[in-house]
Amino acid sequence: MRFLTVSDEIVPAVYSLNIKERFSSVQCALGCGDLPYYYLEYIVTTLAIPCYYVLGNHDHAEQTESGEPISEPRGCIALEGRSERVGGLILAGLGGCVRYNNEPGPQYSEFEMGIRFWRLAPQLFLNRQRYGRALDVMLTHAPPHGIHNGPDRPHRGFRVFLKLMDLFAPRYLIHGHIHRSYNVNAVTETRYRDTIVLNTAGYRLLTIDG
Repeated sequence: MRFLTVSDEIVPAVYSLNIKERFSSVQCALGCGDLPYYYLEYIVTTLAIPCYYVLGNHDHAEQTESGEPISEPRGCIALEGRSERVGGLILAGLGGCVRYNNEPGPQYSEFEMGIRFWRLAPQLFLNRQRYGRALDVMLTHAPPHGIHNGPDRPHRGFRVFLKLMDLFAPRYLIHGHIHRSYNVNAVTETRYRDTIVLNTAGYRLLTIDG
């Protein structure tokens, strides 16, 4: 299955009149947070594909050009704290970042993210019983602790994501939050045990066999 993964930065190559020609092979979009809702909506409507997403720490309610308040990108499917089977692959998601201030947008302490993880875990154990594996693709906004982290507290990763990979061994953990323009970590792909951790700030094209 061919995926377009996006987060954090509006990329002209994606938000373009030529998007159909550039990404004609894409079957599904995955959003890892901190993008305007209209950007995800544009991808969905122009490519006529589904989009599964988690929230970033800067995501909050927005208004359309007509002033209509919206609390989520229309036509997209939230994966927050749940698992879903898509084209033969098992996806799940936990958005937000490490708590560092009181601004709007999902931020969590390590303990709070741990609670969210253990609420998700029963679905993953059930997947393992049903399908012989718990999870193929994990979507997060923040990275795992010690992998692709930035130098300051707001861009530190969660330790519980390491536990998630230890227990459920997703093929991929895809995150955002660490902008490539920050120039703090040039590494965007790292293997942790059986999982490939990808930083998708901006965008990536990714093919995963079902």
